[in-house]
Amino acid sequence: MVVVQMKHEDGADTNVALPSYESDGAAGADLRANLPDRQDITLAPGARALVPTGLRIAIPTGYEVQIRPRSGLALKHGITVPNAPGTIDSDYRGPLGVILMNAGEAPFVVAHGDRIAQIVVAPVVQARFEVTDDLGDTARGAGGFGSTGRG
Repeated sequence: MVVVQMKHEDGADTNVALPSYESDGAAGADLRANLPDRQDITLAPGARALVPTGLRIAIPTGYEVQIRPRSGLALKHGITVPNAPGTIDSDYRGPLGVILMNAGEAPFVVAHGDRIAQIVVAPVVQARFEVTDDLGDTARGAGGFGSTGRG
């Protein structure tokens, strides 16, 4: 099992739960809002905000943490993570925040302690990039968006 270390930000509410898996088979752990002074954030339709979690994180070398939307918030309220999946690199030690966007039709309130996103811990493979004169042929070739079927 990979261990991801976390530290509370100064002034954060330490009673807000750390990320947690809500089922035995869950790939993503729910991440919670940890709001300064416990003041709600209201997202108007079309608005976005950086929602603090009150945490800093230490990810082992060779891994990343991905920030992803929660499907229930997306379906029921249009709340999403616009840069999904957001990537947190193993060498980042700053505050952990989540960019939330309201793609819905009604204002949405983020309350202190709400589950706002999921984090997925994933292995990282770094590549070497090289210039070449020949990329080789494939059946798809240079076919672009939608070239392999409908949509």
